[in-house]
Amino acid sequence: MSTSNSSDTSTTGKPTPNKNEAEADKKKEIVTDSAVDLDDPNLFINRELSWLKFNHHVLEEALDERRPILERVKFLAIFSNNLDEFFMVRVSGLKWQLSSPVIETTPDGMNARQQLAAIRRELLPELEKHAQCWRDDIHPLLLETDLSIMSYESLKKKQRKLLRRYFKKEVLPTLTPLAFDPGHPFPHISNLSINLAVVIEDPEHGERFARLKVPGIFPRLIPIPGEESADDYESLGLARHMPTAFVWIEDVVSENLDIMFPGYKIRATYPFRVTRDADQEIEEDEAGDLLSAMEEVVGMRHFGSVIRLEVDAAMPERIREILTENLQIAPYQVYTIDGPIGMSDLMELYDLDRPDVKFTPFQPLIPPEFNSGDIFQSIRKRDVLLYHPYDSFAPVMDFVRNAADDPDVLAIKQTLYRIGSNSPIIESLMRARENGKQVAVLVELKARFDEERNIEWAKALERAGVHVVYGLVGLKTHAKICLVVRREGDDIRRYVHLATGNYNEITAQIYTDMGLFTCNPVLGEDVSNLFNALTGYARDQAYEKLIVSPQHCRTEIIQRIEREIEHHEKNGDGYIAFKMNSLVDKKIIKTLYKASRSGIRIDLQVRGICCLRPGIKGVSDSIRVTSLVGRFLEHVRMYYFHNHGDDEILIGSADLMPRNLDRRVETLFPIEDPDMRAAIRDSILMIHLRDSVQARVLKPDGTYTRFIADTNELSVDSQEFMIENRGMWHTDTA
Repeated sequence: MSTSNSSDTSTTGKPTPNKNEAEADKKKEIVTDSAVDLDDPNLFINRELSWLKFNHHVLEEALDERRPILERVKFLAIFSNNLDEFFMVRVSGLKWQLSSPVIETTPDGMNARQQLAAIRRELLPELEKHAQCWRDDIHPLLLETDLSIMSYESLKKKQRKLLRRYFKKEVLPTLTPLAFDPGHPFPHISNLSINLAVVIEDPEHGERFARLKVPGIFPRLIPIPGEESADDYESLGLARHMPTAFVWIEDVVSENLDIMFPGYKIRATYPFRVTRDADQEIEEDEAGDLLSAMEEVVGMRHFGSVIRLEVDAAMPERIREILTENLQIAPYQVYTIDGPIGMSDLMELYDLDRPDVKFTPFQPLIPPEFNSGDIFQSIRKRDVLLYHPYDSFAPVMDFVRNAADDPDVLAIKQTLYRIGSNSPIIESLMRARENGKQVAVLVELKARFDEERNIEWAKALERAGVHVVYGLVGLKTHAKICLVVRREGDDIRRYVHLATGNYNEITAQIYTDMGLFTCNPVLGEDVSNLFNALTGYARDQAYEKLIVSPQHCRTEIIQRIEREIEHHEKNGDGYIAFKMNSLVDKKIIKTLYKASRSGIRIDLQVRGICCLRPGIKGVSDSIRVTSLVGRFLEHVRMYYFHNHGDDEILIGSADLMPRNLDRRVETLFPIEDPDMRAAIRDSILMIHLRDSVQARVLKPDGTYTRFIADTNELSVDSQEFMIENRGMWHTDTA
């Protein structure tokens, strides 16, 4: 792995352009023609199609032969899981718009019908690539690593016998076949469940149809017993050895259905799966009890309208017609899958303890600032930055745990958005209450697809005596903040942790996120005021340093872009660099276009959705957009402004999307320590912007290409660089 060197970054923090970029800069003209219409739909990329491009990058990681085989399996699973959520939320919203009397168009000028057609057009070849990657590449390669998913036909007689015994003992009692005929109505098909369309030969009435749901209580991948296994079911379990061969559970069910339908001939079985609208809204103003209302919404998720039907490629047309007619869906909602359906379940394979076929593990760093052993003393000394997963998440958990046990701590306040299943932070918060401290926690019940877990944690915290609130009516609270109030002598000091990512020790190992520990009194007071607004009542709350949406984030970002334009017009040194998950907001995109038209160089690293078109003559000539998808999920939101040499960096939870800026409580916070600011700029931001291995470059037409570096330049894999040089962004060398 090769990395950048000191010549890659100028003293201003801006990446030094390569030869090609320098030549392009010479030819660049500053456009002042005010006749350019920045509302022109041709200047914007469609949001949904941009997201599909991101998911294509995920698929490319599965196709990358340089990756360890189980990592490729993981990316196949992520691709499928992403699509499930995309249909449940985004496609369902477009489908709903079709029945709305109001025709909505996106900034790029497409209505719902056009978007649905474009999504299907884009997606069909992607699904074929995904199936082909599994069928022709990854599945055969797994055999070389002593891991395999076998077809039932290839199993030996003794293995089939044991699997049949397993089916009779464990699976059969849970199955409920549902016939479909004049005496039996068409059954309800629950969301994302694996189902079998069973075709039966009735000696008296001919062909019959039944639906059989495969219960989700079992693993999707069933271990196959070896030849040496004893004649008992226990040999199928994981107790005696790590399994190396599996069979899909629907195959086990299909091959043993004669037990369930005695006296009938099973002619065929065809797997299928239904995706339903999971984006049900709740009328918070009318909900007497938000917790109970959210429980009801989660329970209704299996009953939303059908958005997608996935069917096995072998399913005949007559069976498809039975499904489509009774599910009341259009042909464009049917997707034929040439391979296993619901491949997000491949994560079961990835979860095996097989480090030999995964990325080489590394030891996250405990920052040297915490060498004293007293976390509060370390924070008093100076602000401390954490960059996960390269820095350990342990100091964050220690912060809450020490606060829970410290007799001088008076109160802890925290927001929780996505919480782990066995959260040490939750345990610390409950223990803090047991120790007599004031503890207030905002649990966001509306965190999509985490509602059920968050409801359970909210109940557990309430039982422990913690003050639990659910946020502001009409808004999701997405901000990541923790406040500890501590008595120190005659003074009260506030310690704060502000972050870009969730308080989740599991995702902290696979998401890149930043967190800041500080006891800056002004920031501490701002955070206190924000918690007062979240837990009580506050109108038009003002903050000194914290930037909070929905009131201020968009305005503050736009003001800083306009400030950069003013500096550039006077001094010619304007530069902006943003790193984020998504860029959708039209007002901010138009302001970035104005900045580009003034001649400012702009680097945007947008991991997911980007609706801005770079490289358009007279509009976005000086804007370069990259997307970085790799070993870790890039999750940092960072906004850098050169500001005529007085650099400013904002970090926080907010992406530049209308939902974040208008419908969520988000926070951005400044990095005030100049040494830390320089370290973040030079050792993190600029390295990522120079990535030439994992980065894709966005073209004006909305497609991406792999980065092509000059032959005399060092290649940069930014994530590998961060692993090998973790800690270089820490400013305390004592």
